[in-house]
Amino acid sequence: MARKIPALREMIAQLVATLSVSSSTPGLDVGNAEVNALLAGWCESLGFRTRLLPVPGKPGHVNLIATLGRGTDGLVLAGHTDTVPFDPHLWQSDPLALTEHEGRLTGLGIADMKAFFAFVLDAVESIDPARLGAPLTLIATADEEAGMTGARALTSLREYGRHVVIGEPTGGVPVRMHKGNMMHRLILIGQSGHSSDPSLGRNALDGMHAVMTDLMAFRQSLQNQYRHAGFSVPVPTLNLGCIHGGDNPNRICGHCELSFDFRLLPGMNGVEIRERIRERAVQVAHAHGLEARLDVIMDVVPGMETPADAAIVLAAERISAQPAQAVSFTTEGPFYRAQGMDVVIMGPGDIACAHQPGEHLSVARINQTTRHLQALIGDFCLS
Repeated sequence: MARKIPALREMIAQLVATLSVSSSTPGLDVGNAEVNALLAGWCESLGFRTRLLPVPGKPGHVNLIATLGRGTDGLVLAGHTDTVPFDPHLWQSDPLALTEHEGRLTGLGIADMKAFFAFVLDAVESIDPARLGAPLTLIATADEEAGMTGARALTSLREYGRHVVIGEPTGGVPVRMHKGNMMHRLILIGQSGHSSDPSLGRNALDGMHAVMTDLMAFRQSLQNQYRHAGFSVPVPTLNLGCIHGGDNPNRICGHCELSFDFRLLPGMNGVEIRERIRERAVQVAHAHGLEARLDVIMDVVPGMETPADAAIVLAAERISAQPAQAVSFTTEGPFYRAQGMDVVIMGPGDIACAHQPGEHLSVARINQTTRHLQALIGDFCLS
């Protein structure tokens, strides 16, 4: 019987070739509407019922929900189809063309995580839909790389299934726990003046030094309070990422900005912690005669922990022959967990090459990933 969709590598090649960059920098942001339309067409060829849902306030950013079969408590195979921006001159090959060299398939987004969707459809292509006793749903979100607005916009996900596998790059190893994240920019405003007399101004850099000292003390207090032995870094972390202030050595700094991220353990309340950071920063700034403002760069993504005895965790461990692990990076998993779904992160890529020139996928993972997906679909969808 002739295939209804292109061969696996051809699907991967077309997904890679379709630009879908998400970025907080407007000039770089493209959106994922075109790649999700391509994916929706293949889904429809296999009999899926598809919905393309524009993300409010984000032109060109679209979520895809495609469902095969009917019923409840089915399997959701999910992820995002956007990529980060890229530097073509740092690649040794065209980032938008699938290439193979020394056992690796290379292309932008192939590991994180476009290829996963091609694997899903390739696994489904050989299945008789009449055998489905529970629904199989594919969800492809927008904007995961720049705020997760796509996942935040999805509601009523529980109607599509109980069990979720997100194909983020884990090397085929199941992950049931990960840290959360939030990113902020602290802005201090003082008064510039001649550096020969500090009383002529209010130095925002001096104030930021004091705020950073306080932030590090707050970080230590939280690390003393919170600990999770399941993580290789068992405490929450706060990273002072970048700082910009002033314009000349002989001028009192009148404006300073600090950007930082905070990695949350599962169960930590990011909104509450953000307000505590805001209150502390404002108090220190005011003591130095400065105005202070805390802006959100990326809103809170909570930490995630799926119970060790959840059916999807046990199945993923059995199928992969690997115990479920914990990672420090963040995914869209918490948004599914918040709607009563059990989530495992398990995809064929490697996080070490994600967001890098030469992003690649091992050819050796092809058969492994196909087996994993066919087994998962068999366990949760086939009667």
